[in-house]
Amino acid sequence: MPRRFAPALALAAAVAAFTPAPAHAAPTAPAAPVHAAPVPPTDPLPSTLRTALAAPADRSQGKAVGWVVGGDQGGDRIVVLDAAKRRWDDPAARVWTWRPTAANGFGDVASGFGTISDVRVRRAGGKLYVLSGDSAGYIGAVEFPSGRRLWATHAGGPSNVHAAELLPDGNIAAAASHGGWVRVYAASQGPAAGAYTEFRLKGGHGVLWDPRRRTLWAIGDDHLVELKVGGTAAAPTLAEKRRETLPSHGGHDLAPVHGDRDRLWITTNTGVYQYDKTSRKFRQDFRHAAKVKGLPLVKAVGDHPATGQVLLTRPKRGCATTWCTDTAEFFGKRRWDATRTLPQAQFYKARWFAPAYQ
Repeated sequence: MPRRFAPALALAAAVAAFTPAPAHAAPTAPAAPVHAAPVPPTDPLPSTLRTALAAPADRSQGKAVGWVVGGDQGGDRIVVLDAAKRRWDDPAARVWTWRPTAANGFGDVASGFGTISDVRVRRAGGKLYVLSGDSAGYIGAVEFPSGRRLWATHAGGPSNVHAAELLPDGNIAAAASHGGWVRVYAASQGPAAGAYTEFRLKGGHGVLWDPRRRTLWAIGDDHLVELKVGGTAAAPTLAEKRRETLPSHGGHDLAPVHGDRDRLWITTNTGVYQYDKTSRKFRQDFRHAAKVKGLPLVKAVGDHPATGQVLLTRPKRGCATTWCTDTAEFFGKRRWDATRTLPQAQFYKARWFAPAYQ
C-alpha cells in the first residue's frame, strides 16, 4: 500500500468504529410543519447577552466525519444527520428521525415533547438507546433505530427539563433548570415507572454518568456537583460528594472529554472549559482551545472519540428564538473547521453520535 494512503485509511477505520451501520431503513417520523411562532422558552437569553448571538462564517466546504444527533425544536423531532454530507437539506444526509406519538406507544407522554433540550446516545445490553429531555416535560429513552420504548415520563412543563442520562442499572437521571433539580428515576422498574429521588440544584442544566468514579456529575447555574447514587434500583438515593463553583455564571453543558478521562467539558454564558477532576481546576488548555474557549453561550460541546474534532452549538442570530441555531459548528486542524446547516431547524443542542460515557 502506498504510504501516503495509510493515514487516511487509518482515520476512516477509526471513525467507522464509532459509527453504527446505516439505519436508513428505520422508521422515520412523519413530517411536521415548522412552527410559525417561537416554541415555548427553553433558555431565554437575557437582553444583556443578545449582542453575543452568533453569526458563524460559512464553512460548509470544510471536512467533518461522523453522525450527529440533535433535537430540532422547529420540526418537533429528534434527528440523526451525517456530518460527512456538506448539505443537511439533502435527504441523503438524514440517517434517522423520530418523535413520540400515541401510535408508537408514547400516548401518555407525547404532550411533553416538541421543545427538545438535550439528546444523547448510550449503549446497554448490546443495544443503542437515544435519550432526550424536553423543556415541555418529556424525558425518555428509545431503542435505536427501532424507536421502541425503553422508558418515558412527563415531568411537567414548568420544570424545563434540560438533560437525561442512562445509568448502568437501567435508571435514568435528569436535570431541570426552572425546577432546580436533579432526579434519578427508577426507570429500570418498567417503561412508565414514575418513582424518583431528587437533589436540589439551582438552574439544573446537565447530567453525566462517570463510569470510572461510579458517580453522577451535574451542572447548574453556578455549580458543578458530583453525586453518589445509592439505594437500590427500585428506590435510588442521591448524596453530594463534591461541589465546585463554576468559573463564570450560567452553566449550560456538561459532557465527556473523550481524549482524557480525567476531564469534563463545561460551558457557561461566557466561555468553554474543561474541568480537571484530579486538580479540581477549570482549564482552557485543551486541543483547539484557541478557536472555542472564548465563545459565549455555547449550549453543547464535545470531541469526536476517533478524530478529536470539536462539535458545538450556540444560538445564532436570525433563528426563531434566542436559544436556537440551524447550524452545527466543527473545529479541528486546517480543513477540519466546518459548518453544517439544516435550514429552518431549531437546535438547542447537537452532539456526536457517540455512546461512550467517557
